[in-house]
Amino acid sequence: MSVLVLGAGVSELVCAHTLARSGRRVLVLEDRAEREALSLDRGWVPPRLVRELALGPRGPSTGSGQGLRILCPDPWAAAPLPGGGRLELWRDLARSVAAIRRVSPRDAAKWPEFCERMRRLARLLEHLYLQPPPDPMSHAIGDLVQLAALGFRARRAGRQGIEDLLRLLPMSVADWLDEWFENDALKGVLGAAGVMHLRQGPRSGGTAFVLLHHHVGSPAGVFRPPLSNLRQVLAGLPGVEIRRGAGVARIDVRNGRVAGVALASGEEIPASLVVSGADPRRTLLELADPGWLDPEAARALKRVRCRGVAARVRLALERASACPRLVVAPSLDYLERAYDDAKYGRLSRRPFVEAVSAGAGADGRQRLEAHVQYAPYALADGEWSDERRRALGDLVRGVFSLHLPDLDGAVVEQVLSPRDLEERYGYPEGQEHHAELALDQALWMRPVPALARYHTPIEGLYLCGPSTHPGGSVSGVPGYNAARAIGRDLRRRDS
Repeated sequence: MSVLVLGAGVSELVCAHTLARSGRRVLVLEDRAEREALSLDRGWVPPRLVRELALGPRGPSTGSGQGLRILCPDPWAAAPLPGGGRLELWRDLARSVAAIRRVSPRDAAKWPEFCERMRRLARLLEHLYLQPPPDPMSHAIGDLVQLAALGFRARRAGRQGIEDLLRLLPMSVADWLDEWFENDALKGVLGAAGVMHLRQGPRSGGTAFVLLHHHVGSPAGVFRPPLSNLRQVLAGLPGVEIRRGAGVARIDVRNGRVAGVALASGEEIPASLVVSGADPRRTLLELADPGWLDPEAARALKRVRCRGVAARVRLALERASACPRLVVAPSLDYLERAYDDAKYGRLSRRPFVEAVSAGAGADGRQRLEAHVQYAPYALADGEWSDERRRALGDLVRGVFSLHLPDLDGAVVEQVLSPRDLEERYGYPEGQEHHAELALDQALWMRPVPALARYHTPIEGLYLCGPSTHPGGSVSGVPGYNAARAIGRDLRRRDS
């Protein structure tokens, strides 16, 4: 059986290789001719995925590894302090305790317990994330077994763990952190993870869940996912054909079943199975004829929130920064005020900025990749122009120059607004996760309940992008789960 996978992102390539390893011929269609060489993937890479696709590091003692490198910045966050210096949070729990003690002995005493309780909750999500989400209303044996296993794991977390989970999920990250800590810098670093890629502030309900989501797969006390070269490694694996510069113009459907795709060039490629990494609205309302959808399903898709609020700025430096990850989010109030601007369609005057060292380019200069929030996709007073991009780049350089003395001579090399991210990478409204990771668009409701198990109402057409469970910042897992769901459906059909 031939399979077409639309897109060459991390999830799409994981899905393609997982299907190929089960004996299927897979063709990946990518509309862009090439990927940016400096682009690193952010997100937890599950060990199960590494084992099954033999992605481990190369070397005489690693067997058939493919050169996967997982980069864990340490300190995993450094936050500037009002009086000078930085609060540095390390992968070593004791070292973080010592750093926190210098700004708040009370918070330092609470840090180990906080980290252990959050790690316990994150393990529950890890188990839930590494499989297609169960349908809580289903009477199927598989769903009931999965729900029972999840309940058993929750019980193993004890009364405190269950109480923490039930309280945390609907809470704002600000309320959750205010219960634990007093220091503004510490709460700002943690609170920033709760609003990453969300058009919400830290006082919005459900943002504590997003903080927990970004903790999945990390050691206790680390609240940012690692970086990796996963996409680069996957693109070089044998077993899957990748055609670049092959933009898909249409998904062909006949009698309710997928029949193949038509490329922008006019070429038609037949296939009985198509897996799309594009967002669900583009897949089902633009590429496929929306007439195949129930009207209520089409309305539900149109209501999926994908409001982009993040821009990317890349700086070129003369020498490597001494800080692997700098977080400029001085307090929860700072984050809330930054959100206030975006709420009314304005670029934040004092944005939340987080920068990670991206290594050296071909010219030998070091690069710093900055996530800038909040930068609305739709501006209230006009469009994104070259002038606005330059102003954003200058704003980010100014923010960092206050905290990084090695930024002298830094050059703003690239500014990508949410509109640019949409045009360049296909992110709907510039939303990197394709659908906001709000609590009502998560787990078995991601992106909507009818599509939460990767298959669509069109037979043979599946979704595998970051809009599906478990979402962004979990590298490749949507594609891995989609491939497993496809395999299960095919086995059921053939039996």
